[in-house]
Amino acid sequence: MAADAPKIESTLEVFHLDAGTREVVHRAARHFEAPNWSRDGKHFLINSEGLLYRLDRDGGEPLRLDTGSLDRLNNDHGLSPDGRLIAVSDKSGPDGKSRIHVLPARGGAARLVTSEGPSYWHGWSPDGRTLAYVAARGGSRDLNIYRCPAEGGAEKRLTAAAGLDDGPDYSCDGRYIYFNSMRSGNMKLWRMHADGSAQEQVTFEDDTRDWFPHPSPDGKWIVFVSFGADVPVRDHPPNKNVTLRLMPAEGGAPCIVANLFGGQGTLNVPSWSPDGKCFAFVGYRLRG
Repeated sequence: MAADAPKIESTLEVFHLDAGTREVVHRAARHFEAPNWSRDGKHFLINSEGLLYRLDRDGGEPLRLDTGSLDRLNNDHGLSPDGRLIAVSDKSGPDGKSRIHVLPARGGAARLVTSEGPSYWHGWSPDGRTLAYVAARGGSRDLNIYRCPAEGGAEKRLTAAAGLDDGPDYSCDGRYIYFNSMRSGNMKLWRMHADGSAQEQVTFEDDTRDWFPHPSPDGKWIVFVSFGADVPVRDHPPNKNVTLRLMPAEGGAPCIVANLFGGQGTLNVPSWSPDGKCFAFVGYRLRG
């Protein structure tokens, strides 16, 4: 950490939908991000300082996961539907561009999936055969949504909007991909069919910037993080007052379920419990 960087306390919490309560699982005087919930419900994956860690559901000390030669991971990572694999985004290559790799969930050598960069993983299809991700190609600054086989192979571009599309995540039936886009002039949530067709906006408020939609595994809810309108449309910075919001998957007005200090790293990746009754997130506190 740079000498002038703020000192951070990170807290992993679980939000329980039925009770509307927040449970602190792990707190540490260091920066960590982006919890994934394991498919058996027994642990979380988090990233910190370019590495990946496993944390028991009930807390304790995180244990570093072997990621082979990859040591510049960011917060775009997640477990396959069967829990056997992890997709990660890493920029350890010579050009420093993020590329997607897949490795065993228990740790080990990684297999390169996307040869071009930058590529940032965000979602597995429910059948585990396809990855959805964000990428820029041909020297463009525009980021759009792509998909490719999890085994590697030809990629397909699904969106072609100017600016930024981000955060693609599949619905539990595989029919839709939810994502956030600035194409309306504000950062709002959208969805499309898994083949990229029928793209439609699903959040509309003028006073929020909405990022990283995650459909619940029971198909009932979409959880996402909202920044205030003071944040630039293209940005999802750290160290901001944000809200976590929940909306019915069939449509309807979102409701605020949590207020916290966070932003980048809070809810970037899928973090629902396997039964869809809880989701995990990270909040932060600046220390003197």
